Amino acid sequence: MIRGSRFRLKGWQQAAVAVGSAVGALLDPRRADLIAALGETTGKPAFDRVLERMKKSPEGREILLERPRVISTNVGHAWDLPDNTFGAAYARFMGSRNFSPDDRPPVRFMETEELAYVAMRAREVHDFWHTLFDLPTNLIGETALKVIEFEQMLLPMCLMSVLGGTARFSDKQRSLFYQHYFPWALKAGARSTDLMCVYYEKHFHEDLEDVRRKWGIIPAPLPPRPNATIAVPL
Repeated sequence: MIRGSRFRLKGWQQAAVAVGSAVGALLDPRRADLIAALGETTGKPAFDRVLERMKKSPEGREILLERPRVISTNVGHAWDLPDNTFGAAYARFMGSRNFSPDDRPPVRFMETEELAYVAMRAREVHDFWHTLFDLPTNLIGETALKVIEFEQMLLPMCLMSVLGGTARFSDKQRSLFYQHYFPWALKAGARSTDLMCVYYEKHFHEDLEDVRRKWGIIPAPLPPRPNATIAVPL
């Protein structure tokens, strides 16, 4: 997937792919390939910054050196770990939704192998973040996670996904998101460690709550009861 077919685009071609992907993703948010293309064609400066941060971090440099892939053959042992571990929580998240780590679309529009790997890594750790922040995969949960991803990586695609996601909300969903999830996501994304510099696979055996504390993770609060006061974790 990293060394597969990649395309070097001219400026106008990159813009055309970005616009076409954005329109297509708005029309059909299930098109992961279009969302991926949008992220790549608009995100090179952001991925450059993430790459530089990873090079300055000991764990980030280890990731870049070993280039681990989040695929079934590499993470399948998570299903055999004790229930309290981060790895077991990830396995429960994936299994309960019938997700496969092998379903991510390939990187096609990054200019170098190094940037292609960073883009793929950002794509593949998405479900680790779902697990750590305890976010569902419904529209509100995905949109809230995109807020955190934007704070962590400053990818334009994440901001566009938030705008596109909220545009599809019902009035009730929009009110719930902006009063409850959005303030939490802003705080959670800012308080967490640099999550692109975490070698998650080497922490699978650790207790879930321990790694949350170590990485400054604030899990998503439960939806408020009717007429309850909205509270954001401090």
